[in-house]
Amino acid sequence: MLSHLISLARPLQWIKNAFVLAALVFAGEIDNPDKVQLALIAAAVYCLLSSAMYAFNDLRDRQQDREHPRKKHRPLASGKVTALQATVFIALLAAGGLSGSWYLGTKFLVVAICFIGLNGLYSLWLKYVVLLDVMSIAISFVIRAYAGSVAIDVSASKWLLINTLLLALFLAFGKRRHELLLLEDNATNHRKSLSKYSAYLLDQCIGVTTASVVVMYMLYTFSTEVSTKLGTDKLFVTIPFVIYGIFRYLYLIHRKAQGGSPTRVLFGDKPILLTATLWLATVIIILYVL
Repeated sequence: MLSHLISLARPLQWIKNAFVLAALVFAGEIDNPDKVQLALIAAAVYCLLSSAMYAFNDLRDRQQDREHPRKKHRPLASGKVTALQATVFIALLAAGGLSGSWYLGTKFLVVAICFIGLNGLYSLWLKYVVLLDVMSIAISFVIRAYAGSVAIDVSASKWLLINTLLLALFLAFGKRRHELLLLEDNATNHRKSLSKYSAYLLDQCIGVTTASVVVMYMLYTFSTEVSTKLGTDKLFVTIPFVIYGIFRYLYLIHRKAQGGSPTRVLFGDKPILLTATLWLATVIIILYVL
């Protein structure tokens, strides 16, 4: 039973909560032990909260997930975890996450409640509304990034929030395209909003967000404001990693029929994983060593 509950919590998805740590890195506070501790607690809180929302979504979607070739093996869809067991588990995860949020302060708690509210609204309604389903997913990543800045008491960078939003939109549209093509005639049985999408529409959305991510990141690295704040004008060196990572992901979407799970792509595709690692290492060297 424990293994099934752990699976229900989707620990592999916790990598998404790395966005909570982004403010720590880009605010130049990674060498501050107190700030690091607060940021790690914040990331742990969002691991609990996101797991609660994943479980809640699976509880709501257990019937539709049985139509999906991979999701049908999830604990609730397969019947390995009952609805009652899942409900108790969700309550415990949410209680733990909110307790940790309260420890980090009232403002952080309010942000955490907003995260729960948005994701709850997504599971109940927004995921059925074309475009709003993708935008709500993207905003949940922005909330993560903002929560990280609140946790360590630094000003939230508008560049960080905008880049997070655009990257999340890019990944979410790629996921929708993968679902639409993978499930074909069963797509609407699994996710009603897919009936409103087409491969052409999603390709257009992906094209727009691809260009936006690359251009906005370039503007960020060349910004005088950012250079002054961070004390370096060398961040442009990381641009090739971002461009290659985006193009590699597009290749996987269009030629390898991947993209259903960005997390699975990150850990399953060695070029993507290597690129992300080199990008992070280069950022740290530029900000903290040079």
